[in-house]
Amino acid sequence: MSDIERLLDENDTIGLASLVAAGEVSSVELIEASISRIESRNPTLNAVVAKRYDEARAEAVNVPATSPIAGVPFLVKDLNCDVAGLPSTKGSRLFADVVATEDCELTKRFKAAGLLILGNTNTPELGKAPVTESVLFGPARNPWRLTHSTGGSSGGSAAAVAGGMVTAGHANDGGGSIRIPASECGLFGLKPTRGRTPTWPAAASFSYPMGIGHAVTRTVRDSAAILDAISGPLAGDPYPSPPAPAAGSFLAALDRDTPKLRIGFSTASPAGKEMHPKVIEAILRTARTLESLGHEVDECAPEWDVSMPANSLAVVMGAAGAKTIEDRLAQLGREINDDDIEPFTRFIHDRTFTLGPLDLIAALQQIEFVSRDVARFYDTYDVWLTSTLPVTVPELGVIDTTNVESVFAHAGRFSELTAVFNVTGQPAASIPAGFDDNGLPVGIQIVGRHCSEEMLLQLAAQLEAAAPWPTLAPWSADAAS
Repeated sequence: MSDIERLLDENDTIGLASLVAAGEVSSVELIEASISRIESRNPTLNAVVAKRYDEARAEAVNVPATSPIAGVPFLVKDLNCDVAGLPSTKGSRLFADVVATEDCELTKRFKAAGLLILGNTNTPELGKAPVTESVLFGPARNPWRLTHSTGGSSGGSAAAVAGGMVTAGHANDGGGSIRIPASECGLFGLKPTRGRTPTWPAAASFSYPMGIGHAVTRTVRDSAAILDAISGPLAGDPYPSPPAPAAGSFLAALDRDTPKLRIGFSTASPAGKEMHPKVIEAILRTARTLESLGHEVDECAPEWDVSMPANSLAVVMGAAGAKTIEDRLAQLGREINDDDIEPFTRFIHDRTFTLGPLDLIAALQQIEFVSRDVARFYDTYDVWLTSTLPVTVPELGVIDTTNVESVFAHAGRFSELTAVFNVTGQPAASIPAGFDDNGLPVGIQIVGRHCSEEMLLQLAAQLEAAAPWPTLAPWSADAAS
């Protein structure tokens, strides 16, 4: 391993940026190290699906930004985050030949902060699955165990970060798609409050009301610094922009003392199903740690109609997906073909046309009902602690998007603790919390009130200091065997 590669392994994004600023390493050297990693490891992990090496090399020569993350390699998920000149496939054969002509707003902010984008990462078709195993790209593989899932829909980014290609990667979350891959790959993943980061040119008022973009990272401070770089309003936003952090920045908030918090925790699935013993163990261990840090910890949970989040997500986001597909077909001037989209995507698409306007209004009302029910919990508590997943990391192929019955039989379990907070719009973070019997990561989830990212990041940093986690998966020359 070269000295530059060692820096890539031993530092987070802020650490690498500080070395660049001090002149101890150049951005060009970091770019070449990341490219070498991608070229050697991606054939095994299948995390990166499109590359812009030459453009990143040119950008690395002169990085004008002075942010805490400037001059460091980065990857962007191939879903709802266009990078000019790169494919914009959304993980779908229907969009396989689409190339982005301009950067989306989030990409512009990544670049303005000095992040050097090397390419696109793997994603399931239209982000519709909690696994990253599309027909177009094939499965992304978990660096901790290659036979297992990376989660979805930001599984390619999570595999790239945990697999040592980059120190952080773009991710977005419409039902758990930041938090699920973070949990399965041993990373930190914060889903921000609705409206915190821009979705443009996705028309957020209706087509993307429950999804939001951010990143998966090795450390809490990287997440805070990236959120500083990308948060803030854009003229014409359909939602009010959440207020800026009281500390002046999310990164600065980590230097302040974490307030004493009242935290509720639960080891019970809201759906009434059993949680895996290793998941329960992680929740209880974290609850004890939080109590030892001076927080008030009680066993309790918010209550809501558990059927509503899944229904509202299916209807509202199903309609958004159908519009995306129909717009593409209109552009192509033809009807849909059997091999355009995967069977589960086709099922959702076709079902949308059996629904009427009253069904859509009912789903939007359900969003409000669920949000008000969950909000009552936060009249008393500052944070809810639960797991990110109620089960352990599945093997590849367990959720087969070419088989509708397989998706219905298995997929719901993987989002039953995450999707509700896309419906409510609250911030929620997945934090590494140990391993299962297969040596695969287990994540716990902390959820706060609207606009409480500052407090969640402080709490996560407390846990990071009290119970540090490995920042990347081990890798050996024979990892592919």
